[in-house]
Amino acid sequence: MQVLTKRYPKNCLLTVMDRYSAVVRNMEQVVMIPSLLRDVHLVGPGEQAQIPDLYTYFTMLKTIRVEVDHGLLPREEWQAKVAGHQDNEAEDDEAVETEEAGEERISRELDLEAQFHLHFSSLHHILTHLTQKAQEVTRKYQEMTGQIL
Repeated sequence: MQVLTKRYPKNCLLTVMDRYSAVVRNMEQVVMIPSLLRDVHLVGPGEQAQIPDLYTYFTMLKTIRVEVDHGLLPREEWQAKVAGHQDNEAEDDEAVETEEAGEERISRELDLEAQFHLHFSSLHHILTHLTQKAQEVTRKYQEMTGQIL
């Protein structure tokens, strides 16, 4: 695994982002044949059939790492990507618009510091969770290929 070269406080967002990037890069180096991860789940058979397989996690974690390392997609590309997913949910659009209008009004009423803290802590939690998932994918791949006994 790559060693972090920058030193930030433990709970600093930059530390969490660097750790996530390093763990996902390590996962990419270890997982030489990603297709082996297809139809492999972290839980036993029949426990939760709706969770994604490890290959799905692998590709998602790589995509997120690129965005963490290089920044967000331009707004137009991101909106086009989101719009592609929303085409399948056409009947829910009216309810979503009403809900978004209410959320927009509430978000304007919140002060910026509270909004920042909410999003910062959420991002910190999500990146920590994704880092753990990358470690699990790496460990499971190593078990499958006999690298860990």
